[in-house]
Amino acid sequence: MIPRYSRPAMVAVWSPETRFRIWFEIEAHACDALAEIGVIPKQAAKTIWEKGGAAKFDVARIDEIEAVTKHDVIAFLTHLGEFVGPDSRFIHQGMTSSDVLDTCLSVQLARASDILIADLDALLAALKRRAFEHKDTVTIGRSHGIHAEPTTFGVKLALAYAEFSRCRVRLVAARAEIATCAISGAVGTFANIDPRVEDHVAKALGLTPEPVSTQVIPRDRHAMFFATLGVVASSVERLATEIRHLQRTEVLEVEEYFSPGQKGSSAMPHKRNPVLTENLTGLARMVRSMAAPAMENVALWHERDISHSSVERMIGPDATITLDFALARLTGVIDKLLVYPENMSKNLNKFRGLVHSQRVLLALTQAGVSREDSYRLVQRNAMKVWEQGKDFLDELLADPEVRAALPEDDIREKFDIGYHTKHVDTIFARVFGATP
Repeated sequence: MIPRYSRPAMVAVWSPETRFRIWFEIEAHACDALAEIGVIPKQAAKTIWEKGGAAKFDVARIDEIEAVTKHDVIAFLTHLGEFVGPDSRFIHQGMTSSDVLDTCLSVQLARASDILIADLDALLAALKRRAFEHKDTVTIGRSHGIHAEPTTFGVKLALAYAEFSRCRVRLVAARAEIATCAISGAVGTFANIDPRVEDHVAKALGLTPEPVSTQVIPRDRHAMFFATLGVVASSVERLATEIRHLQRTEVLEVEEYFSPGQKGSSAMPHKRNPVLTENLTGLARMVRSMAAPAMENVALWHERDISHSSVERMIGPDATITLDFALARLTGVIDKLLVYPENMSKNLNKFRGLVHSQRVLLALTQAGVSREDSYRLVQRNAMKVWEQGKDFLDELLADPEVRAALPEDDIREKFDIGYHTKHVDTIFARVFGATP
C-alpha cells in the first residue's frame, strides 16, 4: 500500500520484520512442544528461544539467501540457523512451509482485525455523539434524491451507527473464523508431527487449531474475511456518499471541515470540495475489489497449489491498511462535520408544504373519500406547487372537494412538523439503548 493511505500501526503488522518475528515464534513454540513430548532435547528448545529470540533478523540477508534458494521459508530458516548454531537442526521438525506461512497469516489477520475493530469503536463513538447532538435537528428525508418526508439529522446518524454496529459484529466473527493454526505437516495428516504440537502453538499464539487442513488452511475462511472487509468498506462509502450529496452547493446541509490554509481548487479560490468523502468512496472501491480474488482462492488443486499465495501477499496488507485508513478518515469527518440546521430548515420548506402530502391523503381516506379520489385531490394541488410555485396549504384550503371532506382546522393540523418526529426517541432507544 502507498504511504499516502497508510497508518503506522497497521503497516507494522505487515512489515517483513514482523513477519519474520512471527515465523520465529511459530517455530520456537513448535520446538517447545516437540521437547515436551520428547522428540527434541529440551536444552535445544531453550537455546532456540535464547539465540533466536535475541536475534535481529536481517531482511536483506534473507533476501540474499532467497535469491539462491528461490524459497522464502528455507531462506529464513537458513538465516535463523546462523544465529542458533548446531541446535537449528531441530527447528521445523515434521513441519511444512505452509504450517509457518498460513499460521503467520492467521496471526497477522487477527492483529489487523483488532486494529480495525478499534477503528470501528472510534467511529461508533463519534457517530453516537453527533447523533445525540442532532437528535431533534429536523431535516428533509429524500428518496430518489427527491424530497420525501421530514426526519432528523440525528436519525440519519443513528442509521449509520446501527450499520457500523453490524459491521463490528461481522468483523468480530470474521476474526474468529480466520484465527486458526495449522501445524499438520505436508498434507495435513500429522504423519511426521504430533497433533499436540499444533495445539501448543495455537494456544501460545491465541489461535484455534484448524479442525482439518490439507497442506494449507482452507481458503473459505479467508474469502469470508475479505468479503467482510468489503461489506465494511461499502458502509463507509454509503455514509461518505450521503455527506457528499448533502454538501452540494444547492443543498449545503452539512460540510466537511475546511481547515485554515486549505485550498479547494488550483483555479477557483472559492471552492470547498468534499475531498475526504470522495477519497473514501475511492478507497472503498479498492477494498471491495480485493474480495473477489479471495473467493477465487478457495478452489485450490487437491491438497494445495500456490495460486493463492501471490494474491494474499497483495490483498492481506492492502485491504487491511486501506480499510484502517478509511475508517480513521471517516471518523475524523464525522467528528468535525459542519452541520447547518438553518439550511436544513430552508430546504425542508422549499416546496411550501409538499412534504405533508401523505398526511392529507390519509386524512381524506379516513374521512370517507376513496383512496383513488384522495390521491387525485392531493396530487392535483401538489402539482401546482411543483409547476407554479403555489403554497400547498393555500391550494388545499381553496379546493372545494378537499374542503367538502375536511374542515380547515383538520387540514392545517396536518402541517405540523412535530408529527414526523414523535417517534425519534423510540428509534434512538432501539439503536443506543437507554438514553445517556
